[in-house]
Amino acid sequence: MMGRYEEAYTEFQRAIRLDPLAVSQNLLGFNCLYARRYDQAVSEFVKILELDPQDGPALCGLGWAYSWKGLHELAIAALQKGVNLWPGTSPLTMLADAYAAAEQRDDAQKVLEQLFVLSKERYVTPYGVARIYNALGQKDEALRWLETSYQQQAEWLLLLKVDARFDDLRSNPRFQDLMRRMNFPA
Repeated sequence: MMGRYEEAYTEFQRAIRLDPLAVSQNLLGFNCLYARRYDQAVSEFVKILELDPQDGPALCGLGWAYSWKGLHELAIAALQKGVNLWPGTSPLTMLADAYAAAEQRDDAQKVLEQLFVLSKERYVTPYGVARIYNALGQKDEALRWLETSYQQQAEWLLLLKVDARFDDLRSNPRFQDLMRRMNFPA
């Protein structure tokens, strides 16, 4: 989350060697994803799925990696399956983000509306909503939801420094102000 991918990768490898059942291999895959090593992320998630094809987080991670590689059909298929295997609303935000990246705006909007309905019953991370709006090209809405994430101390906001979804906002003064308030280490 701090952008120290090499150190994190080394520590994940060591932890997995020491106790393979105690450390989620998914964390290694997500580390590769945020390091923008999409091929390596795909490889890590595929390894997990070879052992357990029903691993929801691995399917969603694989879907995200495919999405960043521009393999939209594979991304959406993996995420659709992952949504059914990983409880909660975060997988839905990942699916809507993939729809938006694939320029399937109507599908992204439908999932976004589903998330708004679900938010009346359970927590929906505003950070995920911001990702969807940004993928849809709605920068002001994305920034508004990022601010909501900050106000709510949303857990995913810790990814702001490394999340490629927001690269196009990094020069925006509102985004820079948010990064300053997050007080990430250099």
